[in-house]
Order: sequence, then structure tokens, then C-alpha cells
Amino acid sequence: MRVTFLLFDGFSNMVLSCLLEPLRAVRDRGQADLGWQILTAGDAPARSSSGLLVTPDPPYPGTIDVLIVVAGYGHRAHAEGSTRRQVGDLTRRSLQIIGADTGPWVLASAGLLDGQAATLHWSLLPEFAEAFPQVQVMSVGHVTTGRVWTCGGASDAFALMLSLIAQRFGKTDAFAASSMFLHDHRNPRGDVPDDLLRVARAGSVRLRKVIDLMVETVDDPASLSTLAERGGMSVSKLDRLFRADAGMPPGAFFRMLRLARAQDLASGTTLSLNDIALRCGYCDAAALSKAFRRAYGHPIGRARHRRPGDPGRAS
Repeated sequence: MRVTFLLFDGFSNMVLSCLLEPLRAVRDRGQADLGWQILTAGDAPARSSSGLLVTPDPPYPGTIDVLIVVAGYGHRAHAEGSTRRQVGDLTRRSLQIIGADTGPWVLASAGLLDGQAATLHWSLLPEFAEAFPQVQVMSVGHVTTGRVWTCGGASDAFALMLSLIAQRFGKTDAFAASSMFLHDHRNPRGDVPDDLLRVARAGSVRLRKVIDLMVETVDDPASLSTLAERGGMSVSKLDRLFRADAGMPPGAFFRMLRLARAQDLASGTTLSLNDIALRCGYCDAAALSKAFRRAYGHPIGRARHRRPGDPGRAS
């Protein structure tokens, strides 16, 4: 999936992060065909509301799977002038369009929201409704119907992006992406990576209890019957709980935790693959490699060449 971000001066760093980081989390979990580029209004560097300067990538021609328009302060001026031509060109080539923060104002000015439900940053809802009577303005965090989706601020952008991920890649990746950014600092677990701890914060109380047990036994995986017993439920109840809350059976979720731990060790340590396998509940490097390739579609050795912060933009 090819995603293009179009940034306007005054955009919010927080909104951009809440849109981009879930995609990065999904990409890192094996969606190799997922990439993005950053464009800016007028192709000049864009400065965020906090002063961060972003230089655009070289634009590429052709179809855009998802165009995400992010605007902030100065949105009224953004909807006019030479940028209208740029917005028109990009939206014509885009299969799906998202407007975030005050980005919906730009889209509405281009006529892309006529006759549709839409929202934007809560502070502008009354003015937005008055300026665009042809738009069905909704006092909600995000609207995800039709070709053009819209949302308000950072938390709304995050929720919208999870909806997009669930639609494009499935509920499992959406659950994993949401879990990636929730961390309980009051319950550190030594050598267990943050992404495993964050997963344990998502879902119901009973789900978190069982996930905690999974995290504790990554190196020597407990059986499903043991997990169910310690969680105070039957194996069938455990299965229904995970399918409902996590979008996958418990065995698959446990395997995801173990492989996430393996990926973290491969990218962040110099341990041999055999040592990593033993720390993640696999009998040897061959068993780990087979499971990793089946889950992610590429060898675990590739993780040694990717460090946190490596670029993920599409070429």
C-alpha cells in the first residue's frame, strides 16, 4: 500500500505521528509492501506548529492508494491559491483520501466533501458548518465512510488510522499497532521489550491477565490449558476471548509475542540466532527461522540490518 502525506505549514507534529507511527508498526511486523512519502504544499519545506521543518520527498507519478492531508494553523489560506492545483492533482490520483486536523477544510474547499458526512478539529466545527453548508458536519472524532475520511486532533487521528489498518490489513495488525503505543511504566519486566508490554495494556482485564502470563513464559511457553487455568477460565472460553478482543486465537497471539521478542533481540543485540531461539521458546535457530519467515515473509536475519528509526518511506 502506497501512502502519501501532504503537509501544510502549521501542521501538528502530534497528529502526524498518530497517523504515521501505526503504519510504521504494521510495516515493521512484516508488511513489506507498505510505504509512504511526505509531500508539502507548494513542494517547499513545511514548518510545523512547533517549528519542526520537514523537507518533502521527490513526488512520484501514478496512483496513490491513500492520500492523507494534514493541515493546522492557516487552514483558510491553505484552501486558496496555487496549492489548489496540487491538491486537485493528488486527489484525482488517489483511491482513498483522509483529511486530518484542519485538513478537512482544505478538502471541503476543493468540493470533495459535498453531500458527505465529515468532521475536523472540534474547535472549528461551528465555523466549518457555516462555511460549508453542503457538508454534513458531524460532532464526532472521526468519520470513516466513503472515499474521503476525516478526523480531528491527535487521538482522533490515531483511532482513524487503526480503522484504516483494520480495513486494509486486518484486525490482528490493528490490534498490534494499537498495543504498540500503550506502556505501563509501573510494571517493568526487565528484559522483555516495550512492544510486548504495550500489547498487555490493550483489551479486557481478563485478556491482559493472560497476556501477562504469556509474557512471563516467553522463553518456556505455557500450554493453552495452563494459561486458561491460571486465567480462571476454560480453554474454549480463552479461545473466544482472544478471537473477540485480539482478532486471533490465543496460540497465534502467543506466537506473535515470541516472534516480536525474537525480532527485538535480533535487531538490538549480538546474540546468535540459536541463543535468541532459546530465549523465545524455540528449540533451535532453524525452528525460529521457519516460524519467523512463515509469519513475516522474510528471514529474521533481515532484522539485524534494521534499527529503530530506520526510514520507511516508499521509493
